[in-house]
Amino acid sequence: MGYLGIDKDYKLGSLRIPCKKPGKNKKNPDPKLTSEQKAHNQVISRTRVCLEDSIAGMKRYHILCIKYHGKSVRSFGERIELCAGLWNFKVNRRQSKVATN
Repeated sequence: MGYLGIDKDYKLGSLRIPCKKPGKNKKNPDPKLTSEQKAHNQVISRTRVCLEDSIAGMKRYHILCIKYHGKSVRSFGERIELCAGLWNFKVNRRQSKVATN
């Protein structure tokens, strides 16, 4: 479920948190999510998986994994942009190969 207090720490436009299964008790011995809640969780999961894959893809360049010793925040941002651009290039190239076949 992630960190639930993040909306208080940062100014976010919207925060999408998955629905949690209710707890088991005497009144509800077999707790289940409704079909709407399951569909909501699936949408969030699909988005999260795509984001996690892209972050892992950028980390493959190892420039984001090592400790940054520079003094300029701008150059660190440029490194992130470079990794993101290379990853997007790779993903777009892969998609164009699939589309032509």
